[in-house]
Amino acid sequence: MRTIRIGSGAGYSGDRIEPAIELAEKGDIQYLVFECLGERTVALAQQARMKDPDSGYDPLLEERMRAVLPVCAAKGIRIVTNMGAANPEAAARKTAEIAKSLGLPSLKVAAIVGDDVLDACKADDLPIMEFDGTIKQLGNRLLSANAYLGAEPMAQALGAGADIVITGRASDPALFLAPMIHAFGWAMDDWNLLGQGTVAGHLLECAGQITGGYFADPGYKDVADLARLGFPIGEVGEDGSLVVTKVAGSGGAVTAQTCKEQLLYEVHDPEKYFQPDVVADFSQVRVEEIGPDRVRVSGGRGARRTDTLKVSVGYVDSYIGEGQISYAGPGALARGRLALDIVRERLKLTNVAASELRFELVGVDALHGPEVSACANEPYEVRVRVSGRTENLREAVRIGNEVETLYTNGPAAGGGAWKSARDVVAVASVLLPRELAKPQVRFVGA
Repeated sequence: MRTIRIGSGAGYSGDRIEPAIELAEKGDIQYLVFECLGERTVALAQQARMKDPDSGYDPLLEERMRAVLPVCAAKGIRIVTNMGAANPEAAARKTAEIAKSLGLPSLKVAAIVGDDVLDACKADDLPIMEFDGTIKQLGNRLLSANAYLGAEPMAQALGAGADIVITGRASDPALFLAPMIHAFGWAMDDWNLLGQGTVAGHLLECAGQITGGYFADPGYKDVADLARLGFPIGEVGEDGSLVVTKVAGSGGAVTAQTCKEQLLYEVHDPEKYFQPDVVADFSQVRVEEIGPDRVRVSGGRGARRTDTLKVSVGYVDSYIGEGQISYAGPGALARGRLALDIVRERLKLTNVAASELRFELVGVDALHGPEVSACANEPYEVRVRVSGRTENLREAVRIGNEVETLYTNGPAAGGGAWKSARDVVAVASVLLPRELAKPQVRFVGA
């Protein structure tokens, strides 16, 4: 039975680069996938593109490509990534330029476009899933609307000879499913194969999370050599069978437990995991350790895909103002609490307009509140943090300013004051008729 080996080179935008190099050099892989988009990332990238039409792609794209292209080209490893973010064509052009500068002008770079469906969403005024409202009601706060594309256009790009495929918003598992569809010739209506392939993609999409990174909990779930954490490799057979492993000698671990934790990640209904290519069924999945750092995963199934695509809508929700200051030594806790009381009163006296305010002592009650932390031992040092949500930037700035004034207006011995004010880019979801998203493959050159 034919198999392919797919390496997961990144699990989020700011992920480490060295494990991807290790996969390319030592992993005996045919495909290297970089999954670098979060829910808010595309909206933030759209903001960047508004300021500069040649930007809007992942900020680490150039560094990643320069690191892996030489070895990938030498070994014939093909790259699939969503580092295109809000501007896949610009990302593809930049990648082609990098390849040329590295003496690799023959590499074929494809961009997948068509996930930007802002106009289609506005025209249909679609209802928002998370709260009562519609697209049009967001008004000029609306930044972006990007559909989660499936694997098919990426597989088409690979079939057309692309060495590097760069997409924008796509389903995370689809990045891994695309090489399977291309390599094995899976039909786009073979729901069980697509379902099992989606299981594989879901397990690999977060990179070091499945090799022990997010899993690690000292004394309870110990994982060795996390500073050199190896990223996962998926050995996928043409029947959809999967073995999860990693480069021998790299840090971390691949066990049944690490795989089960990742399998459950973000899955609300294991029988109906909605993806653009298939409705995957995880309910019968079996996980079995078959050797050191080797886990077999089987039993994924699927059903017909839906007639709609999920669309991630980015919008400016509000503004956040924040201020922090530290107190240390005897009486630090009492001075920190007095500082909070002072700022609370000052915000009232000066009529700061905030829809929500939080007053916290980091390390004391910032996570679980004062009731839970009341019985804890008194700390030697505390960090005051006051934050608030406002409707405009001016009011947000005033919150941090009031914290900073504690320097000279009491209590004693505050230090390390810091403040910020920023807009909050939020995301919501709508469902768009599938036919209104029109993905295309575009090859670019340097």
